[in-house]
Amino acid sequence: MNVPLTTLTLTIATPSEVVVDTLAIRSLRAEDESGAFGIRVGHADMVTLLSASVVRWTTPDGNERFCAVDGGVLIVSNGTTVSLACREAEPGDSLAGLEAQVHRARANRLDAIRRARVEQTRIHAQAVRQMLRYLSPEKTRGEFE
Repeated sequence: MNVPLTTLTLTIATPSEVVVDTLAIRSLRAEDESGAFGIRVGHADMVTLLSASVVRWTTPDGNERFCAVDGGVLIVSNGTTVSLACREAEPGDSLAGLEAQVHRARANRLDAIRRARVEQTRIHAQAVRQMLRYLSPEKTRGEFE
């Protein structure tokens, strides 16, 4: 006798980490270009491109969990497995807490980009000074040292 499956398996991965690893869930709600949609056990196989949004799911014990994603690819296979691959994902237990986490992560990312640009400009200026030193006539080389 076949016992009907009551849970899905969810995996969310980014290039640098597996954020959610084969978690049992009852249902999932996500959003693509056509709008929001839900997935339950037995859902037809599908592949869709997600919009930047919050994916939410319900665990077997009835708790809701959330994950902010910057878009990505969602795959449903065999009516029981949901896989999501995206560049960035920020999981959370509540929407309010998730919003704060996303703001912090975005601020950290922007700060890292700013620091990288400053370092790139510094290295570029150093390279230009070095080239000028080597390309200038002998009598003016002392000005750059």
